[in-house]
Amino acid sequence: MKPAIELYSLADRVFFEDPMRWHAEQTFELATGDVPAGWRRSGAGPWVMLRPDGLVLPKQGWKIHVSAVPSNALEVLKAVAGYLVEHGVAFKFLRGRALLHAYSMKYAPRAASGKLVTIYPVDEAELERVLVGLDELVGGADGPYVLSDLRFHDGPLYVRYGGFDKRYCVTEDGERELAIERPDGTLVPDERRPVFTVPEWVQLPAFLQPHHDKVKSGGQLDYDVTEALHFSNGGGVYVAKRRTDGHEVVIKEARPHAGLSGDEQDAVTRLAQEEWALRQLAGVQGIPALHEVVQVWEHRFLVMDRVPGQALQHWMANQFPLVGVSSTPEQRRAYAERAIKLHDRITELVARVHERGVVFADLHPANIMVDDNDEPGLVDFESAFPASEQRRQLAGHAGFVSREVSGVDVDRQALTVLRLWMFMPLTSVLALAPAKLGELMSEAEQLFELPPEFTKPVHELSDRRAVNQVPAPVSAPSARWGEAGWSAAVESLAAAIAASATPDREDRLFPGDIEGFISTDGASFAHGAAGVLWALSSAGLPTERKHREWLLHKASVPVERPGFFDGVHGVAHVLDHLGYRAEAAGLVVRAADLVAETTDLTLFSGLAGIGLNLLHLHDKRPGAGHLARALELGLRVGDALESGQPCGIDRPPGRLGRVRDSGTNGGLLRGWSGPALFLLRLYEATQDRVWLDQAVRAVHRDLDLCVADEQDGTLQVDGGFRRLPYLEIGSAGIALVGDMVSRHTADERVLAALGPLSRACESMFVMDAQLFNGRAGLLAILSGLSRSGHASLISERIGQDLESSAEDHLAKLRWHLLEYHGHASFPGDGSSRLSMDFSTGNAGIIAAINSTIRPGVPFMPFAQ
Repeated sequence: MKPAIELYSLADRVFFEDPMRWHAEQTFELATGDVPAGWRRSGAGPWVMLRPDGLVLPKQGWKIHVSAVPSNALEVLKAVAGYLVEHGVAFKFLRGRALLHAYSMKYAPRAASGKLVTIYPVDEAELERVLVGLDELVGGADGPYVLSDLRFHDGPLYVRYGGFDKRYCVTEDGERELAIERPDGTLVPDERRPVFTVPEWVQLPAFLQPHHDKVKSGGQLDYDVTEALHFSNGGGVYVAKRRTDGHEVVIKEARPHAGLSGDEQDAVTRLAQEEWALRQLAGVQGIPALHEVVQVWEHRFLVMDRVPGQALQHWMANQFPLVGVSSTPEQRRAYAERAIKLHDRITELVARVHERGVVFADLHPANIMVDDNDEPGLVDFESAFPASEQRRQLAGHAGFVSREVSGVDVDRQALTVLRLWMFMPLTSVLALAPAKLGELMSEAEQLFELPPEFTKPVHELSDRRAVNQVPAPVSAPSARWGEAGWSAAVESLAAAIAASATPDREDRLFPGDIEGFISTDGASFAHGAAGVLWALSSAGLPTERKHREWLLHKASVPVERPGFFDGVHGVAHVLDHLGYRAEAAGLVVRAADLVAETTDLTLFSGLAGIGLNLLHLHDKRPGAGHLARALELGLRVGDALESGQPCGIDRPPGRLGRVRDSGTNGGLLRGWSGPALFLLRLYEATQDRVWLDQAVRAVHRDLDLCVADEQDGTLQVDGGFRRLPYLEIGSAGIALVGDMVSRHTADERVLAALGPLSRACESMFVMDAQLFNGRAGLLAILSGLSRSGHASLISERIGQDLESSAEDHLAKLRWHLLEYHGHASFPGDGSSRLSMDFSTGNAGIIAAINSTIRPGVPFMPFAQ
């Protein structure tokens, strides 16, 4: 799950949505009312800026953050704003109470958690005056600790040195990050770590030193932490050893006023609920024994035994026979027997929990543990409540939430959904279409020959949901899709895109992935309008004039990202494709300075994608200088390749803060295969053998990042805690480029890898339907390879006809299929919301299907 997915799921149950639209009626009057005389108000996003006319702020310095909780937000804002306006100090604030709640939730971005106001003093003297003045007004008010800052007295005032202006630098891994300036003028990352730090050239003001010393003198636990299992705004979960005897425990941390739930309970409140549940369940086998609850500084820590084994979702990943490229009926029957027995044991454990008067209320595969003997355990009781209370479930894991039942039936209904999940783990889609439960169970029955007595409760629940279902924009697919051809499905997918369009909005035209809000402006190829319009046009489907004009308008805004799939070059490519040649050329010119600064090598956001677009424009209009610029970029890519450095691919940037090893970025869009494709196109444009040799070496770099599985004969990208066959990161993209390179040179290593790479694309079970990291991408690659000059060689080595494998993926797209206002639609990343974008939604799936049923039509630019 993406770290911020909770934040973008609040405002809409069909599409990911800007959290600004969640309870938008709770906007503060200060954001929309009269502006104080002599002041200016600006800001279209979540933050509203107020500053005195004529005030010139420094580019960086000490800033003050004011934290708050939803219940006191208005009171704190009024007091702080009143002081700042009176004293002429610039500040910004979140525009509404609901936004503060959203940004303080458990899985919201940690850097923004709890911040209500940011203040910009012009110097250290003003910094001290403002802190002292505001402390007299709001000192001691409730608010979460701002992890990156130093607290002033008892809060809610915090300070950090950082940028005032938005300036960027490029890291050695090619990441573009917010920056501050060193004394020598060099821009370096403005780091926002979850601990207070000061840049090495900055002196902590003397009046803040006592506050810093106070933090450093905080207490500590009598345990040595050995591993971090999980982080959230509410605190961490750690494995530790007790210092007195070395006993291994799990420690759960809770921060006051932080990690809010939907009903505004903080982490400390939920930890107390977990403590109650564990005390009620003392002695129950499979429930962690509680050792103690301790207070260190202001944080609460619950210490308990570690439940043996692994989470059920990891057990499933290792045991599920459909994950591999092939499985026999005997393997599926053996798995079914084992999984049914395990489900029976989980059901018995939940019954014992109910006997003690506890409702677990968050039963899903990440909270169920399985040991080496298939004995289950339960962890994470922070949602638990007394069985005597007929509460309903407010939130939980997508597909397992049971808002229509209460009390112990909350757990019992989750157990019913778990029956499906253990054989068809696509249950997140039930958040969109609860009645799809029965359809998926029927698929699992056929694959695993499941006994009727096991599946009957699932069908009964599905029937009840179908009867009680109120009219909704999303539904399970009607029977007509069983007979309809894929050409009709493509047209229906396009109709869904048209039905979802919002040309009146500035931030987006088509709903898509959360990245459309986080890292792009709604126009990009991967997550915005450009990719959708390209997919429709390339499939021979009409594009509406108002939609084209929306993209054209976006081309006039300031350029921030030069890349192909995330920025300007992708938009320029589509504008040129749609006939807006002058506007496309202007965009390319405006992006030139950013391209010069770019060190990212990838096809997705770096030099490879930019270079490929320049070569494309050269092919259409030679003599415009595009080839010369592409050759310059080729030299930079070649130098980086030969340097042997990881370049953000061998060791990807860790900006998402994952606890588990995320492995490498090998593959087409994030790996070396993108640069290899660019270098290959340079060879085709110039016939200079140097480029071809470098293309081969780039493919080799990606092959170095793969792991061979001797048992199933696959070659997959090392994803750390998993292996990846996909298009964005994975085997599929390497196979595509390896095949293209092999048209020009018979490199033994590349030719030998084509079979195992292609075999990795044949997995029967794929979690998502999407193009970049799902079934549609595997479909597109296998379909293309089936028409390759190496098709017979690959088929012989993998023992399977490539065309048959592609047809199998095409048929299984129906597993994911839904309807949106009666039109065919697919869920996006994570399957809990629909998406229309190119990377994760309808547009990319249109491209994949179209390239399969219409040979010769590319599924994405540069892919032929």
